[in-house]
Amino acid sequence: MSGRSRASIIMVVALIGVLVFAFGSWYIGTRNNLVQLEEGIDAAWAEIDNQLQRRSDLIPNLVSTVKGYASHEEGVFTNIANARAKLAGAGSVTEKAEGYNEMQGALSRLLVVAENYPELKADGNFTRLQDELAGSENRLAVARKRYNDQVKQFNTKIRIFPGSIIAGSMGFEKRDYFEIDEAARTAPKVDFGN
Repeated sequence: MSGRSRASIIMVVALIGVLVFAFGSWYIGTRNNLVQLEEGIDAAWAEIDNQLQRRSDLIPNLVSTVKGYASHEEGVFTNIANARAKLAGAGSVTEKAEGYNEMQGALSRLLVVAENYPELKADGNFTRLQDELAGSENRLAVARKRYNDQVKQFNTKIRIFPGSIIAGSMGFEKRDYFEIDEAARTAPKVDFGN
């Protein structure tokens, strides 16, 4: 074999080696990025779960404070207990969102009941619990936004070529957003019967 053909073979082998290295680097980088994005979603979800638990822990205190003033509103208290149980038993993002929405509706009805009792609204414990609940709602809104931003980034990455090839081969699947009901976005209407 001549020196020229030997040099050509070495050049072809080197070019193939560079292409294999480039493809392998791209594949590993894309896969690692998808794993990081998925871990970011899991971390953001853990924060939502923490905030939901914090809020859920405040609710029995709020309910018992209201019960002291409005004991005949048993239907409202039952709805809150049922919604709280549903939220606690939820496993998936969709089930948590449904439980959250149900809890929001039940809490809205509880706060409407509280509006009918001026002495309750003046109670320091009730006011403190309402403030803590409002703080929890704000932290939950921030956590929900972070989670949904992570999900959007991940879902986009696994759907866009060429990331979609790796995502499909590695079993990465689209993640659900944590969405709230339109009814939960609106403030409850307070009617004093006038």
